[in-house]
Amino acid sequence: MEKIINQTYDTERALYASRDLEIESCSFKGPSDGESVLKESKNIKVNKCDFSLRYPLWHNHNFEVNKCNFDEYSRAPIWYSENGKITSTTINSVKAVRECSNIEVVSSTISSPEFGWKSSLLKLTNCKIVSEYFLLDSKDIEVNNLDFKGKYSFQYVEKANISNSYLDTKDAFWHSKNITVINSVIKGEYLGWFSEGLTLINCKIIGTQPLCYCKGLKLINCEMIDCDLSFEYSEVEADIKGHIDSIKNPKSGTITYDSVGEIITSDSVMENHAKLIKR
Repeated sequence: MEKIINQTYDTERALYASRDLEIESCSFKGPSDGESVLKESKNIKVNKCDFSLRYPLWHNHNFEVNKCNFDEYSRAPIWYSENGKITSTTINSVKAVRECSNIEVVSSTISSPEFGWKSSLLKLTNCKIVSEYFLLDSKDIEVNNLDFKGKYSFQYVEKANISNSYLDTKDAFWHSKNITVINSVIKGEYLGWFSEGLTLINCKIIGTQPLCYCKGLKLINCEMIDCDLSFEYSEVEADIKGHIDSIKNPKSGTITYDSVGEIITSDSVMENHAKLIKR
């Protein structure tokens, strides 16, 4: 591998279509404000570099990014790329990772309002992420030990496994399909509406009006805190430990609980046949 160390690049496509290249302690910034510095590159390793130019890693194949920093000027840094690993990196740029495949992100800190859109085979481990729209319309996702804060996360996501995570998020999992969440905390409002095949195992759910209009919903050994107007028009099999504030017009299935503040059966627009069983 050719190696470049301690250089600064600011021209457009400065290292365009690089092959078998290792880049270390370099800066991508300067008065020329050139974009797409590493576009169409293959088999590259980027270590301890600072990125402050737009679109640096587009159409990359087989790449590693380690201990790098992408600031707010490196907008949309990683698009249309595949087979990449991002480790111990800070990303503070909008629209990071889009239409990518087989990307692993490990021990990284990310603040990106539209992170991970329309991508597949993403794996996130030991990360801290802030994102308004997180993983929109992506599929085949693996998440472990994620500390997440945002709003409209996991919308239209298909096939995801999430474990040991803390999700502070509004409107999570809307229209999602085949998601499993294990040993996690999900805090927010309007969780999981219109989802299909959402399974929550050993989870703590916090917030108003969760899990409405769901199909194939399963809750196994979960807690529900400050959860009112839950399960409206949902097809649900749920085992809830502890107290739930209120349950409203679940469509079908069985909900087993320890205690409930209120069961609401008024104002339904459809027939509801769910069984409610107090333990």
